[in-house]
Amino acid sequence: MSASAQIGVTGLAVMGRNLARNFARHGYTVALHNRTAAKTHALVEEFGDEGSFIPTESAEEFVAALERPRRLVVMVKAGEATDAVIDEFAPLLEEGDMIVDGGNAHFADTRRRERKLRERGIHFVGTGISGGEEGALNGPSIMPGGSKESYEALGPMLEKVAAKAEDGAPCVTHIGPDGAGHFVKMVHNGIEYADMQLIGEAYQLLRDVAGYSPARIADVFRTWNTGRLDSYLIEITAEVLKHTDPSTGKPFVDIVADAAEQKGTGRWTVQIALDLGVPVSGIAEAVFARGLSGHTALREASGHLSGPSPKPLEEAEAARFADQVEQALYASKIVSYTQGFHEIAAGSAEYGWDIDLGAVASIWRAGCIIRAAFLDRITAAYAQQPELPSLLSDPRFASEVEGAQGDWRDVIGTAVRQGVPTPGFSTALAYYDALRAPRLPAALTQAQRDYFGAHTYHRVDRDGTFHTLWGGDRSEAES
Repeated sequence: MSASAQIGVTGLAVMGRNLARNFARHGYTVALHNRTAAKTHALVEEFGDEGSFIPTESAEEFVAALERPRRLVVMVKAGEATDAVIDEFAPLLEEGDMIVDGGNAHFADTRRRERKLRERGIHFVGTGISGGEEGALNGPSIMPGGSKESYEALGPMLEKVAAKAEDGAPCVTHIGPDGAGHFVKMVHNGIEYADMQLIGEAYQLLRDVAGYSPARIADVFRTWNTGRLDSYLIEITAEVLKHTDPSTGKPFVDIVADAAEQKGTGRWTVQIALDLGVPVSGIAEAVFARGLSGHTALREASGHLSGPSPKPLEEAEAARFADQVEQALYASKIVSYTQGFHEIAAGSAEYGWDIDLGAVASIWRAGCIIRAAFLDRITAAYAQQPELPSLLSDPRFASEVEGAQGDWRDVIGTAVRQGVPTPGFSTALAYYDALRAPRLPAALTQAQRDYFGAHTYHRVDRDGTFHTLWGGDRSEAES
């Protein structure tokens, strides 16, 4: 077979199939491969009129169809399946060719794979892709890592198929070396977890405290989506809440079991944050909230526990409360993004990736699940001050949170009094208060550590490391 495909996709489940179609729609000839050839031929039969495809049935035939440098996109399940595909194709490739992993791989696996293939002269491009099956087809947000050389050959193609922000900029950039792309995608998903948890808490407060029906809450969310909370997740929340289950006539949200599942990227975000020493408490609470929701036996056994039950407010009070919830949701959302960008910065420093935080914000403006209007402002904030230590250090965001915090505190207070759990809102506020506190109880914690473990401490009045000889004379020695 003569080489004529500019790019190839192996793994033709929904994401792989749609990404292949996206490339073809943009004028590229796409080689196709799947473990079962039936999927390959089914794609061509159903969508062959969308562009130019070359169906193949073997690894050798697939590789032979690709122009050099070969660009081979792997869209299979993360983990052992990805390693198996790499082991199958790598021996067939030549120096300068590239394998692009578009799955949700753990960045540490990506670093290992990139290092191994680099020794053979093959570029391994760990690439985060966000936007689900619709994004894969119509334009996702793309987060490629790997070498600069690989991006020179692959980047122009990705820029064509990526989502476009309102200013026309493609939502893709070279994130950084080895595992940087998958690291940023991991944190993106962690922020997504937090965002969804906060939206869920806003819904629950409007349902239980304001006394609104799902349909009315859908109207509230549609209104919010015309303002500063304009985002994909707010938009689809309104769609979900207005939907009625056809078989029961009940609100759709009421017939869905309240046990949220997860695929692992949120957990990874929290685990890696712990390794890096970065506080991502809002993301962690979102992960734990999903975990708690799934422990149905524990929840059923605890249903008898005492506490207040929500009492819906009068109409006028409910309307005012809904406005307060919007303030709390917005302020908490800023905190979630603050924590996520902090983790990206810490990971970049730890692994030497030199990630441009403003560029990351820019490529999240369209295509991805957390796309939101205020990402334009995050992009601008980092453009104005690339070394911005925190989004809360940006004057405009700080001013907005300052304006929201009264309502934010009132909402949490109301939730506590009414017995409605709001771990996301509450943790976000605790993080904000901890940042602005002149002193934290960590001083006492460190003193305790010195007492029982001789772990030493620093003083506020002079340099050095000290240990107190706890006992009779309480003498202090410099370590």
